[in-house]
Amino acid sequence: MHQLSPFTCRRLSHLPRLTSVWECDRRPLPMMPPAIGDDDVPLKGDCILWVDSLQGVVRGMNVVPAETGHEAIVRTLLQAIETPQGQVEPARPRKVVVCDREIQFFLRGALQSLDIPVEHSPELPAIDEIFEKIQSAVPPQVELPEDFEEILLKKAATIWQDAPWNAFSEQEILAIELNRWEIETLYLSILGIAGLEFGLLFYRDLDSLRQFRHKLLSSDDREEAMQQAFLEQNCLFINFNPAEGVVPLSSSSVSGLPAAAVDYDFGSVHPLEGLRSQLAEEEAASLVVALEALHRFLKKHDVHTKNFSLQSISSRFRIPNPASLEQAGKELVPVKISTLPEVSAAFLSETGSDSSLADMGFELEGELGEFLDSANAAIVDDSVPEGSLIMLSSYRTKEIEQLREHRRIYYQNFLTPPEKTPSSKAKWPVLTIQTTRPKAKQLVERLKLEGGIQAICFNPGSDLASGQIFQIGLLKTAAGSLHLFNEYEINEPTDSQAIEKWMLNSDSNNGCCGCIIAAGATGGKRGRPTAREIVAFFEVFTKLPEELGLTPLVMSYSTEW
Repeated sequence: MHQLSPFTCRRLSHLPRLTSVWECDRRPLPMMPPAIGDDDVPLKGDCILWVDSLQGVVRGMNVVPAETGHEAIVRTLLQAIETPQGQVEPARPRKVVVCDREIQFFLRGALQSLDIPVEHSPELPAIDEIFEKIQSAVPPQVELPEDFEEILLKKAATIWQDAPWNAFSEQEILAIELNRWEIETLYLSILGIAGLEFGLLFYRDLDSLRQFRHKLLSSDDREEAMQQAFLEQNCLFINFNPAEGVVPLSSSSVSGLPAAAVDYDFGSVHPLEGLRSQLAEEEAASLVVALEALHRFLKKHDVHTKNFSLQSISSRFRIPNPASLEQAGKELVPVKISTLPEVSAAFLSETGSDSSLADMGFELEGELGEFLDSANAAIVDDSVPEGSLIMLSSYRTKEIEQLREHRRIYYQNFLTPPEKTPSSKAKWPVLTIQTTRPKAKQLVERLKLEGGIQAICFNPGSDLASGQIFQIGLLKTAAGSLHLFNEYEINEPTDSQAIEKWMLNSDSNNGCCGCIIAAGATGGKRGRPTAREIVAFFEVFTKLPEELGLTPLVMSYSTEW
């Protein structure tokens, strides 16, 4: 842990010491919705506050990215002491109070040279009041009307499973006639045939779709044109994205993810209103009906027939009215879905062929590398806590036996008996994930819920854009999930030697290895956990990628508007 320099300590010691107690905490900010603009992004991160509880004054405040270490708390304290906010004089506190044990231990070590006591309290009244005001200043963002949320998500999940992008390009347009909720016809453009972006764009008028495509294709500055043209659209939309923490092994495997591993984003774009993620009840109702009609249309027709969109095909359906605002009961809404051969042919001809721009991207992607055959394969990348220390090391058999027998350490034996008994003389290769104790326990519980760790694997990968070659460290659980724990650069000697040594030790130990989950990442035992810091020990196997059905990972990049 870093200590304040003697010069800083001497400088601060000349400032007067107050009789008041300062409260300190670090809390995530609520998402602040931005106005529509080129560079606007939601305000997010952690807010660090230092408050004089006696005077009721905020002496120091800072907003930092969530992954920033606790050193930022000390930096904010120094500002609160020397250059405070709130028109108060520079001064030191009598003591400071925090409600987070991890922050308390960190500050005790960092501030010991300043002779400032750091105490723990479960409540911080002054800071609680400030954050309550911050929370009340942020209007609640209800994106979907409550009465429609469940059914809308259900319909979207059904469309995800239907995968209409396997049959239609974005140039092949369908007309959905509703004549309800002040909407006559929605013109549907389906994104996703390239396996990069998956979505449905329901244009409120055909002219908006034509103008969007014209601006997109005629502009020299494609990125700038896309941003401007996107905001001038007039449509409802649904985006399909892998859920947070789910990283597909390749872009071609995204579409095979189960519906539960997908997030659905709904919204509207209007030339005057801009982009919004909140839907009115009428808009939600129209999407429910349109999605159900689309699902029935896809099931009724062989949409994979060549030139299907260039044929004049239509179907009529009667869809139950979901609109709670009309108290419609069992009323049925007549809906007609039709292909638009002339429009689709015109859009296809604009790209110079009967295949879409997305088709060409898909073909190029196929040439760049071999992707996984398993469509459902995905990497979970949020299991290992941020800031964890990842180490590849080796343990003697005697040390392994001590871990097995320790009453405070959770121990998992091999999930399947090893073909050969681990060698008593060989060293065990051991992966250690060291974090804080609460996060270590949380990780262990997650792994236990998935049946425990079955294997550790290093899967090769490459980034075609940069030419970088790397190895992805993966934990395979009994439930079949792949949890990413680290990336190792092959061109980095330290990384390559660590993996080479791991494989040699593994071979000597008949493929047997271990995984330790430990606490103490912010304390004196960082990098060298003892039995006191170790929370769990898993006996597992080292597996080759081929044994787990994995092929090399090729990094791919999706386009963003």
